[in-house]
Amino acid sequence: MRLGGIGLMIVASVAPAQTIQERGKQTLDSAWEALGGHAFAAVKDRVESGRVYSFYRAQLRGLSRATIYTRYLTPPDPPDPGGLYVRERQSFGKEEDYAILFDEKQGWSITFRGAQPLPEETVERYQDTTRRNIFYLLRMRRNEHGLIIEHKGSDIFDNMPVDIVDITDSENITLSISVQKSTKLPVRQMFYRRDPKTRQRNEEVTIFGKYRDVGGGVQWPFNIQRKRNGEKIYEIFSESVVINQDLSDQLFTLPADMKLRAPAR
Repeated sequence: MRLGGIGLMIVASVAPAQTIQERGKQTLDSAWEALGGHAFAAVKDRVESGRVYSFYRAQLRGLSRATIYTRYLTPPDPPDPGGLYVRERQSFGKEEDYAILFDEKQGWSITFRGAQPLPEETVERYQDTTRRNIFYLLRMRRNEHGLIIEHKGSDIFDNMPVDIVDITDSENITLSISVQKSTKLPVRQMFYRRDPKTRQRNEEVTIFGKYRDVGGGVQWPFNIQRKRNGEKIYEIFSESVVINQDLSDQLFTLPADMKLRAPAR
């Protein structure tokens, strides 16, 4: 009787093994909490200021001071799975006299000469990259219908133990993220995009580092680096990141009196 009782206690103490979906969701939920949880989900806008570098074939092609303004929009109910609910303005130079503006559907290059529509492929690439960004996904798409979240194992990234999670949406597009085991913060993301002209399949990688509290417990990376097929193409070193600045609509719309230039050929 005594041995049998001990055996029952042992069996009762063994928890059922998690499925890869359960562990994947747990890891993603932990990342959401580490980024600030409900405070992160309530962020209305963000302003990042610092130095931006662009590269071509691993060589520095350009650098500039930049301020990036981001404003999140309220999706309709129910939301359009293919919709993009964010506006962004990238302003360059000390006087911010050159800017790139993206709304939900269009993109513009703005200079003292006026506003010129960005090429369609540039806008589509921005929209695709934004929808697949882990911070946008956790902020705007976390409860999206049809998401499949799977834990794909553990690995070492930049000398850090990480959990790898694949997130696949209803269009069968997969984003793979690496979450640091100790901090629970995303440190790397990867997805594949096919070039619409060459049909080449490109590996798009973004690396996140130097997280800081930007207010109310919300964490944000001050160093973001992007690579394509193993080659660095972009990097930002933020000196300042602030949130919930009540950014105005005017910042994300073209002035009524601004000259509209013809699209570039």
